[in-house]
Amino acid sequence: MTTWILGIDISKRKFDAALSMGEKFKTKAFPNTPSGHRALLEWLARYDADHVHACMEATGSYWEALATFLHDEGHRVSVVNPAQIHAFAKGLLTRTKTDRQDARLIARFCEAMKPGFWQPRPREERELFALIRRLDALKGMRDQERARLQEAHEAVADEIEGHIEGLERAIRELEARIRDHIERHPGLRDKRDLLASIPGVGETTVHQILSRLSVLSLLGSAKQWAAYAGLSPGERSSGQRQAASSGMVRLGDARLRKALYFPAMVAKQHNPVFRRFAQRLRSNGKRPKQIVVACMRKLLHIMYGVLKSGQCFDPSCYGMPAHTISEMRVARTS
Repeated sequence: MTTWILGIDISKRKFDAALSMGEKFKTKAFPNTPSGHRALLEWLARYDADHVHACMEATGSYWEALATFLHDEGHRVSVVNPAQIHAFAKGLLTRTKTDRQDARLIARFCEAMKPGFWQPRPREERELFALIRRLDALKGMRDQERARLQEAHEAVADEIEGHIEGLERAIRELEARIRDHIERHPGLRDKRDLLASIPGVGETTVHQILSRLSVLSLLGSAKQWAAYAGLSPGERSSGQRQAASSGMVRLGDARLRKALYFPAMVAKQHNPVFRRFAQRLRSNGKRPKQIVVACMRKLLHIMYGVLKSGQCFDPSCYGMPAHTISEMRVARTS
């Protein structure tokens, strides 16, 4: 059975497909819609490409519907970091950049690098992810309206206030739907309880982790979780110029980083484990930003630990005295 290589350059409204035919390619653009996805299958059938290895970049959320469709139709799918394609293009000294050319480039990358196969998220996780994305959008609209209200003319102030009230109501309803969704799925519910046992970790952060469980489960270590979130330490230096580590490489999941920021800030103030950790870093000369990033990374490591072990957070594992542990347990249940 022949497996064809299919490179896909995807965007919000359309995607370009490049089917490898040895040294040549067959290319075609399709709308990024359910009808466009079906048209892709009909186009592949013209070349008897019944089994393809499709490769695409993880560009926003535009790729997931097509990747899921191809997987459900029995094809193999790889979803790769755009930075990998960019680096591959540099190695080939590519000078032309069009959507059609990018699709061909992705096909060449797939043929040369043989990336691993992608698996779609479970349905309950996909639904949770969609609900959370919608919640983030509603909160963004509310914050924009609040900013407008501060400078609004009295002629439109009442209308803006009414819109804010409507958005607040929609946010509360959607938050209730998210909680109900998690309660109805035991796998999500059990993992929520494990994550919520960590002092400083709130509902928003727990939901962001739960909506990425299948992605994170493919990563074999806490360090890989940190890399996925873009929290791995990085350093830039050249010749005689040495630059200190920034504490973060901004190549990962920005939404996940955002969800970890405030819990890390709270933890380093009120969680004895993190407070002691932050004090040690401060005494070693680390800058405030580096300390926050390190706390975000440590928080993610602890989340990985409780999920992998299936055990709630235990401060005794971090050398905390008995009276401090008792205080933390009382604070968590109050």
